[in-house]
Amino acid sequence: MAAAMAQRVLALAAEEGPERLQEALQGLGEGELGDMVTQQALRGRETAALLRGIFRGSPCSQPSGVLRRLQVYKHCVPLVESGDLHLSKASEIIGLLMLEVRQLPGHALAELATLFVDVVKGGSLSNGKSLELFSTVLTALASSKESLAYGKGELNGEEFKKQLINTLCSSKWDPQSVIHLANMFRDIPLSGEELQFVVEKVLRMFSKLDLQEIPPLVYQLLLLSAKGSKKTVLEGIISFFNQLDKRQKEEQKVPQSMDLEVATVPLDQLRHVEGTVILHIISVINLDQDLGEELIKHLKTEQQKDPGKALCPFSVALLLSVAVKHRLQEQIFDFLKTSITRSCKDLQFLQASKFLQDLFPQQYDITAMILEVVKNSAFGWDHVTQGLVDLGFSLMESYEPKKPFGGKAAEANFGLSKTPAQQACRLGASILLETFKVHEPIRSDILEQVLNRVLTKAASPVSHFIDLLSNIVVSAPLVLQNSSSRVTETFDNLSFLPIDTVQGLLRAVQPLLKVSMSVRDSLILVLQKAIFSRQLDARKAAVAGFLLLLRNFKILGSLTSSQCSQAIGATQVQADVHACYNSAANEAFCLEILGSLRRCLSQQADVRLMLYEGFYDVLRRNSQLASSIMETLLSQIKQYYLPQPDLLPPLKLEGCIMAQGDQIFLQEPLAHLLCCIQHCLAWYKSTVRLCQGAEEDDEEEEDVGFEQNFEEMLESVTRRMIKSELEDFELDKSADFSLSSGVGVKNNIYAIQVMGICEVLIEYNFNIGNFSKNKFEDVLGLFTCYNKLSEILREKAGKNKSALGNKMARSFLSMGFVSTLLTALFRDNAQSHEESLAVLRANTEFLRYAVSVALQKVQQLEETGQTDGPDGQNPEKMFQNLCKITRVLLWRYTSIPTVVEDSGKKKGKSISLLCLEGCLRIFNTVQQLYAARIPQFLQALDITDGDAEAADINVTEKAAFQIRQFQRSLVNQFSSAEDDFNSKETQLLVTVLSTLSKLLDPTSQQFLQFLTWTVKICKENALEDISCCKGLLTLLFSLHVLYKSPVSLLRELAQDIHACLGDIDQDIEVESRSHFAIVNAKTAAPTVCLLVLGQADKVLEEVDWLIKKLNSLGSDTSEDSSQASNQTQALEKGIILQLGTLLTVFHELVQTALPAGSCVDTLLRSLSKTYTILTSLIKHYIQACRSTSNTIPGRLEKLVKLSGSHLTPQCYSFITYVQNIHSESLSFVEEKKKKKKEDEAAAVSTVMAKVLRDTKPIPNLIFAIEQYEKFLIHLSKKSKVNLMQYMKLSTSRDFRINASLLDSVLQEHNTEDAENEPDNDQSTTAEQPDENQEPKKKRRRKK
Repeated sequence: MAAAMAQRVLALAAEEGPERLQEALQGLGEGELGDMVTQQALRGRETAALLRGIFRGSPCSQPSGVLRRLQVYKHCVPLVESGDLHLSKASEIIGLLMLEVRQLPGHALAELATLFVDVVKGGSLSNGKSLELFSTVLTALASSKESLAYGKGELNGEEFKKQLINTLCSSKWDPQSVIHLANMFRDIPLSGEELQFVVEKVLRMFSKLDLQEIPPLVYQLLLLSAKGSKKTVLEGIISFFNQLDKRQKEEQKVPQSMDLEVATVPLDQLRHVEGTVILHIISVINLDQDLGEELIKHLKTEQQKDPGKALCPFSVALLLSVAVKHRLQEQIFDFLKTSITRSCKDLQFLQASKFLQDLFPQQYDITAMILEVVKNSAFGWDHVTQGLVDLGFSLMESYEPKKPFGGKAAEANFGLSKTPAQQACRLGASILLETFKVHEPIRSDILEQVLNRVLTKAASPVSHFIDLLSNIVVSAPLVLQNSSSRVTETFDNLSFLPIDTVQGLLRAVQPLLKVSMSVRDSLILVLQKAIFSRQLDARKAAVAGFLLLLRNFKILGSLTSSQCSQAIGATQVQADVHACYNSAANEAFCLEILGSLRRCLSQQADVRLMLYEGFYDVLRRNSQLASSIMETLLSQIKQYYLPQPDLLPPLKLEGCIMAQGDQIFLQEPLAHLLCCIQHCLAWYKSTVRLCQGAEEDDEEEEDVGFEQNFEEMLESVTRRMIKSELEDFELDKSADFSLSSGVGVKNNIYAIQVMGICEVLIEYNFNIGNFSKNKFEDVLGLFTCYNKLSEILREKAGKNKSALGNKMARSFLSMGFVSTLLTALFRDNAQSHEESLAVLRANTEFLRYAVSVALQKVQQLEETGQTDGPDGQNPEKMFQNLCKITRVLLWRYTSIPTVVEDSGKKKGKSISLLCLEGCLRIFNTVQQLYAARIPQFLQALDITDGDAEAADINVTEKAAFQIRQFQRSLVNQFSSAEDDFNSKETQLLVTVLSTLSKLLDPTSQQFLQFLTWTVKICKENALEDISCCKGLLTLLFSLHVLYKSPVSLLRELAQDIHACLGDIDQDIEVESRSHFAIVNAKTAAPTVCLLVLGQADKVLEEVDWLIKKLNSLGSDTSEDSSQASNQTQALEKGIILQLGTLLTVFHELVQTALPAGSCVDTLLRSLSKTYTILTSLIKHYIQACRSTSNTIPGRLEKLVKLSGSHLTPQCYSFITYVQNIHSESLSFVEEKKKKKKEDEAAAVSTVMAKVLRDTKPIPNLIFAIEQYEKFLIHLSKKSKVNLMQYMKLSTSRDFRINASLLDSVLQEHNTEDAENEPDNDQSTTAEQPDENQEPKKKRRRKK
């Protein structure tokens, strides 16, 4: 029946007139019409023709036609969604229906649209095909002008559409159809409000969808954002993934959740989805640049409020991917770099103040977050890697170590990164290293860029790039084999690079030399050329390179040295295999290099020096070269050694120098040569001889040859050096040591060589002496020679007033020997050693010398991270030596106090004081270089304890134990008689205490005890020594800020200063409330006053930082606003309490009769800053009143009242006081001028300049006060609270220059009738004390 009817309709539709068609359709019921369409759609071919026929026979001019059309639409929508139809058929039907929509009248459209909304609500959308029709219906509806019934009222088409969208977005959506709906909204014209509504609804649906469906939905949303609401879209996407990341992290922390079947996302799936989403966003940004701009703008504003929300791993990865588009790259990198440094600064700021930590318990660590991005990028995020690499290099270049003007670059690589810039540079290196490990394709690119920078930045420090290169090579040495050509290219430029860079570079690529023969050969060629270069630096580079090769290419049979200080990394196994099979080649290769190096022994002193310093290490690592090296050294020393047993001196010094024209310089560093011989011989005897017992005899004889030779030679040199007088070296008291004449230069060189030789022999004889009395007497004999010369040099330098006067020549003793010597001198209790050690212990000068050398070594370690001599570059050995030395120095200082030691006879510091200085230096050095090993260090100092495990060591307890020892010494200083009080020692003790206090945990009981003790010391001791007072108060402040805010402490100190110096109004007697005895007439001004003001400024900075945070929180209108408002209230309370107490501090200081100069100047500046900060707080409340109808808190009202009663009036009196001081100094000059005409000009101009300088901050302060009052008036109006009732009317001040007054006064000045000028100032009426003075100041400036 339906099929026949369909045929009939099709036939009638073909006719010209529609009348018969209309008639036929008229007879059809709704059900029949539906069946006909369904059957035709499922079986027939001519569905479109049928529908056209039906529409032709149902004109919209007739109500029945409209009704029929509606029936067709209502029937076709479920039919299309049912999924029974072929897709092309469904598209054909929808296409036809869309064409006819425009014909329908408004009410029909409204009915149709409502039908669609019900379909969506019912969740019966399957393929979303019919939504194309819905969008057309809504578009047509929006342009409909007729009134449509809606509920009880009527709406026009546009409003009706809005209501429908509203209903649609408020109803529940089936997760399956979200993507179709999002796609549909792109085709509908939406107002801004409707778009926002739609976007928010789609974003809310994210959490209900399966993760795999998110990327296509995000893509639809991004396309939709072309209409607007870009910020909402981006914010929603970023915060959604940020939440997911956080949840993932928390689950990883809780291990049991891994066992349960938790409904969460697998990590790799999440990362892949994030990667896809980022790709979608980039592709849309390529089409719509505004979206990129919006992204940066959104993150910038968000970062002000909550950096943790703005810069999360997802958003940073997104930014880095976008950065590859060059137009936005600079903007993005600038934003990321400022965010990184700001975050590091904020972290530092928070860590330095307990008050801020309480307000901000969670601290946001951006470095960990960015390294997380690198880790995440391993999941196929190739689009992020280029951005990561660029960011890494950008950070390393922007914040590289700075080269001081004219000085050597400060190598910051051995210390901890302290400043935000250093942390940023370190982060850059970590990003590159981690990216290198994770992403293979980009490795060669990173390596290429690092090498380029090492070469091109030769003038500026490149240590950070060399460290990075070294880490890269260690992490993947075989990767470098593929890039070996790039490395060999770098070698070609070696001779043009500074020597430090060359050494660093070669050390970094050294593992590669073991794997790749070609690289090694090309390096040797370059080095052999360089040895004959005319440039000294190139020759030094060659020597450095050759020594490195000798150290690392072992000859078979060499002892495996446990002292190896160079980590070889992953190539160790390969390299050693390679060495075994090729030992003959290695031997030939090493001997060839030694041959090249022998040539260097005839070159400049600098080159020889490098060799002498490097031979010991080569020997230790490659023992088979021992005989060759020892022979070389023997032939070298024979050139200068005089074998005749009675000849004095035993060495030819004149052979060591060379004259060129007038200039004389060192040719052979003889002392270094002897030093090298002594160390190599000692090593040889201790190691090789033990292992060679089984060797053949003939070889042994040959070896004994040089060993015996050396021993006899050193013995003879020792004997003759002791006998030699200074005259034998042409050095005595009458000799010329000035550096301006040739003879003086020669004598200086001789003196330093002779002193060096003595030191080398002291170490040699002590070591071989085995505690024999004779040897120790020899040691003292050598020391006498050393000391005489040292005295003469010191004396001569003292006459020349040079800074070198008190400096000791760089010592030749090795760090290991220094620790052995000190232990023997001070701590060796063995009975058998007592007699021989008594010889040395009796000589105080020798004891002082031993401690001084230790001090010098520690200083060198602190400044450069290494020391001269063997093992100087081995951190492990240095650490052990430091521990030994500290133990001795600590014991010596605590067991023999300075007071007991009689240093009165001899000028110079006492030994105890030197020991204390040494302890201080070591504590600093350990915190700088060995921060990770502080527990072991403190453990080593505590002799009572056995070898506890590192994990068991409680640093706070151990540090507190050491602190107690120094506390006792400090208390003894304070309780000693006035004559015995040693200012230098007290200062050192305070510095030691503050260094050790950094090791205490601020939350521990020990910290609190130490703080209480420090407060007690300051309260009870009336110290008059200014530098000690400064040290103690600085210590007090640094401890106090880590416990709580120091404002109450500042108030007490300010009251003491006021009581001590008196009031600005001389008639007022200040009641004496002495809290701190340390504040007294000697120390109150400027010392304590400036320290208090400095600390107050820090508090002001903190408050300023908090107000900025408060403003950004205030502008936050997110969903967790209740939490934000709680935080806002806590911040406001903290700020107001801090400012309130600070006002009372300034209230005291501003009434104090401070002396003119730095105190007055600093106080005026601090007051201006205080008013500026008060103003910004008031501005915050004005803003708060604007955005919400909040009333202002009572606390703020109290603060304003306090500023009005306790600060502003006193500020004005203080200004008057300052101007009076200055007018007095001016009148004093006037009087002098009367007496002394000739010097008048200079005297007057000096005082004028001083007065002008000192009064400069006054106008700024008055401006700040007036600005504060101006904004108070604004706030009073906004909040309807009269805050100005607390403010007294300020003094009228007129800064304009009164021309007539100026002329008359100038004439007065010219006739020199100026005696009464100061009196005029004083006679001004009391109500306006400064009315006339200020213009006078201005007048003087004019003149």
